[in-house]
Amino acid sequence: MLVECYDERGAEVYEIIIKQIFQDLVLGAAVDDLRAYVNPDDPVFILAIKMKKTSSVVKFEDVANLTYVKDDDVTRILVDNENYLPNILKQLWKRFSREEIYQPNRYQLEIAGDNTDLKTLVIDDPHSNLQRRIYDAIFRILPEGFKIIKDMSTDNIVTVVATDELIADAWIEKANEYISELEN
Repeated sequence: MLVECYDERGAEVYEIIIKQIFQDLVLGAAVDDLRAYVNPDDPVFILAIKMKKTSSVVKFEDVANLTYVKDDDVTRILVDNENYLPNILKQLWKRFSREEIYQPNRYQLEIAGDNTDLKTLVIDDPHSNLQRRIYDAIFRILPEGFKIIKDMSTDNIVTVVATDELIADAWIEKANEYISELEN
């Protein structure tokens, strides 16, 4: 972790704030490295966070078996991994009304018609979930009043430039430097 600030005490304070927020959100183990730039004279805050690699997406077929029963014209779903049941229901409720999903027991669901195409539906995306949590941390870290935000994130590096003025080219360059450093 590197926090750059012309004021050494200011850098220490922001490092403490960042560590505390990461601890509160249980993000420490999910982050590889971090760069922050704070300059109160030029009201700017730049934050670049490299995420650790996450597991791949979890598809419906990874956590449940889908079978179409032609005689009944119903798709039966047998949930293999109960941990994903809330995610399965959430995704199904996006596609169907709650009334269309019959749940005779905890591990079994039924939907009228042939819905075997659900096999490829993404149930959980750890990368997206981590990214969302990191953005949450960033918005807690940013100084109050810094409403002008430029998101410069790449696939595994979440980067923002925040200010209460127009964003200067030098700040964009600084953010790009951080991205380059974190990619290596």
